[in-house]
Amino acid sequence: MNTSSAQLNIEHNAPISTWFHIGGGAKMLARPESVEELLACLQIDDDFVVLGEGANLLVDDEGVDGLVVSLQGDGFSRVEIDASTGMVRAGAGVALPSLISRCVRQGLGGLEVLAGIPATVGGAVIMNAGGAFGSMSDVVHSITAMDRVGRIHELDRSQIDFDYRQSLLNHLLITEVVFQLTPGDAAEIKASLTKCMEYKSGSQPLGAKSAGCVFKNPLLNEPIEGIAEFEQRVSAGMLIDRAGCKGLTVGGAQVSDVHANFITTTKDAKAREVIGLIAQVHERVHDRFGVSLSRELVIWGEQA
Repeated sequence: MNTSSAQLNIEHNAPISTWFHIGGGAKMLARPESVEELLACLQIDDDFVVLGEGANLLVDDEGVDGLVVSLQGDGFSRVEIDASTGMVRAGAGVALPSLISRCVRQGLGGLEVLAGIPATVGGAVIMNAGGAFGSMSDVVHSITAMDRVGRIHELDRSQIDFDYRQSLLNHLLITEVVFQLTPGDAAEIKASLTKCMEYKSGSQPLGAKSAGCVFKNPLLNEPIEGIAEFEQRVSAGMLIDRAGCKGLTVGGAQVSDVHANFITTTKDAKAREVIGLIAQVHERVHDRFGVSLSRELVIWGEQA
């Protein structure tokens, strides 16, 4: 491809929007509108980070020194829906909640079980986003992605190593995703969507400033009496709660009283306070149960 960084509009010292509403900004921020401009981003910084909805992201107070790239422009936000076959093609920058709503209206089932997950399509695939009712891996048919040297790859579902909250696609830059959904009765699919949202609103602090679940639900390396057996996956929130962490605070950061795997923030909170609270929760759970929790939350910056 013949392109140059001159085509890009680079914003300097730009704020990074996250659901925590705290943290530093980007030294450089680009919003490419095409695959060619995405390649130009690689020519500036081949180690850039991709900004989605900022829903599972914490940015260190000092911000990000390198390039940050947002794919939420029109060039990566196109959607094509074939209601007769259930095939849906969506750009990486499409907001997942918006795509879910469009598919439900068209009578296509499969994505509605991911209701309430605030992510872009690309980010949701990278982390294999999911919850109590299903995961992205259940509906992905194929992806198109660029590697860090600018080569385009097309992978079908069988070539993607999906696992719990991961895809092993972090080395690629997803540009487009094709989903295989199931045509059905729109009213029934809408009822399923409502059920998923009611579950989330009743069990999570959706109105607070948070970034969703901080830790992944761990797979136990040894049994914990009264909780679970060897190699069973258990709720991180339950372990955090039983370790006495609900309500624990560091500055303006607090372990939610509604769901212990959520950390909420006040408007005066600092990212370093959230990071410090995460460390305390990790230590308490390890001391209490011998379990080393892995973060689901992504942290950018010096203290990551």
